[in-house]
Amino acid sequence: MFFLPTDLDDYIVAHTQDEPQILKDLTRETHQKVLQAIMLSGAYQGRVLSMISHLKAPMRVLELGTFTGYSALCIAEGMPAGSELITIDINEELEDLAGGYFTRFCESANHSITITQKVGPALDIIPSLEGKFDMVFIDADKPNYINYFHAIMEKVNPGALILSDNVLWHGKVVETVNPKDNSTPILLEFNQLLKEDPRLQTVLFSIRDGLTLSRVL
Repeated sequence: MFFLPTDLDDYIVAHTQDEPQILKDLTRETHQKVLQAIMLSGAYQGRVLSMISHLKAPMRVLELGTFTGYSALCIAEGMPAGSELITIDINEELEDLAGGYFTRFCESANHSITITQKVGPALDIIPSLEGKFDMVFIDADKPNYINYFHAIMEKVNPGALILSDNVLWHGKVVETVNPKDNSTPILLEFNQLLKEDPRLQTVLFSIRDGLTLSRVL
């Protein structure tokens, strides 16, 4: 996931805002209790998500892929009082872990927002969601990225931001595709789709494993 020299990457992290204590606690507990803790957004990308959220100040956010809740909490930092974040994940075993941190965050003095967890296939849940969203974060199973995109485009306001994670896929997007690889071909098509869709303004950032920011026109 790291495409820069280690010393330069360390310098960048060292000169970026530190993550809040609640995220340090969540990171520690995730590494202690959950397999594939590498799926955490991590401190640096988390600060990027927080910054974008603060700049947008979205009233409604949809996240696809909760995991243990790290990225949701980062986005929630920039959301105004009375706003709502809905996060979807198919893994019910992590619901209580993430939920505990969501409760802690929402009950703190500085954050009067609502975080709603939904468990199940996102493509089944998205059509049932009422209203539209000001920001969407896509960080779920890669073979469904294009399906997720088409589903959420029916649910976004003009000017909404769509953030897509892992779009460089460990650098595999510029390598010969393994015939058994079901994710890279979809990500290649997805990245091209975001660039060419006339409804979007899109920039792909080389942040960690690749983060695309698209603005709905």
